Amino acid sequence: MAPPVTFVLASASPRRRDLLAQIGREPDLILPPDIDETPRVRETPVAYAGRMAREKAELIAAHSEVRSESRGSFVLGADTVVACGRRILPKGEDAQTARECLALLSGRRHRVLGAVAVVTPDGKTHERLVSTAVSFKRLEGSEIDRYIASGEWEGKAGAYAIQGLASIFVKALNGSYSNVVGLPLFEVNALLDGLGCYVPETRFKKEE
Repeated sequence: MAPPVTFVLASASPRRRDLLAQIGREPDLILPPDIDETPRVRETPVAYAGRMAREKAELIAAHSEVRSESRGSFVLGADTVVACGRRILPKGEDAQTARECLALLSGRRHRVLGAVAVVTPDGKTHERLVSTAVSFKRLEGSEIDRYIASGEWEGKAGAYAIQGLASIFVKALNGSYSNVVGLPLFEVNALLDGLGCYVPETRFKKEE
């Protein structure tokens, strides 16, 4: 009988934890990585998203708590980037930054890039990148004011959360919805299954 594997999430995001739980993939261990998330000079959004996911996964894979496991560990790292052209929008760290992001997104089409990286027990890194196109309606100043007052933008890439109040800003979406929330579930599940990290059958059994 093959030994059980350990599934580790390299993220502090409650949205990613909730999304994984939605498909029965609750992590056995959650270890948020501490890395510098500053984009490099002239780094494209695609390159940046991929680098962030890879660095997060590989940093946690090297963590003593993961390496000391006698069982094989799969470590998932992810990053979500909101991009307007070649511009990487920041996370909503303060009201002024959030207001500037929303003004830039108003009436425009942008991309949400979801990068995922999985480090397998043999130390190899496997990556995927998903792009979702999102179109915003033209936002009135009063709409931006209300959204800023809600506080939903705090810590969110591009300063908005599509699963909340900002859903009324979205005119059209082409691609993965869960990717915009924080994790492209179809691609993540297919990648983990392909690498041999399966969902335990017990996760699907109905409770008596």
